[in-house]
Amino acid sequence: MMDEIDWVDIAPRAPHRYTVIWMHGLGADGHDFESIVPELGLPDGLGIRYCFPNAPVRPVTINGGMAMRAWYDIMDMSLERQVDKAGIAESSASILELIDREIAGGVSSENILLAGFSQGGVIALDAGLKCPHRLAGILALSCYLPTWPEIVPALSKANRSLPILMAHGLFDNVVARESGRAAFEALTSIGYSVVWKEYPMAHSVCLDEVGDIADFIRQCFHIGGHV
Repeated sequence: MMDEIDWVDIAPRAPHRYTVIWMHGLGADGHDFESIVPELGLPDGLGIRYCFPNAPVRPVTINGGMAMRAWYDIMDMSLERQVDKAGIAESSASILELIDREIAGGVSSENILLAGFSQGGVIALDAGLKCPHRLAGILALSCYLPTWPEIVPALSKANRSLPILMAHGLFDNVVARESGRAAFEALTSIGYSVVWKEYPMAHSVCLDEVGDIADFIRQCFHIGGHV
């Protein structure tokens, strides 16, 4: 799978100790969240590498079959939306291979955090919950979990106590708040430690949220600062 995925890389100036793998949303690419790195205000000396993978280009049904970067196909926009679960599994497998690559490069799995926005958040959740290696945490922004409850048998024992932050806009008209909240409630109902945050925004990222993201990364990597 790794020969089918590439990524935008922001290497640390200090020795590489931590990795954030951050997946973009539908129709975007690996550059989409590149600009958030300086906004997080995390010192270069921490040694955090940011990896922004590019989703493959594929036809997307809700966009008239137009080919664009997408982690999976979407058939409709309802709350119970039909999605390409095979595509989700394939994209998750690519991210799991990327995690293995980081581990092979000398980074502890417990120093690897998965993040994603919208479709990318779905992949962060799906891959992170199934990953056989203990990770640092999952950051799931403006997303939901369409593979629930099918994912339950594949949940990794290594990550049952994994910190998870789910954040959503109150006025999101792309991924309904109710869909995100349902994922949060499903995970907490079986014992996952999930923090849910809401912001007065649409399908986007706001300044207050960026601060909470930075705090979450610090907490997951045990590097001090606010939590």
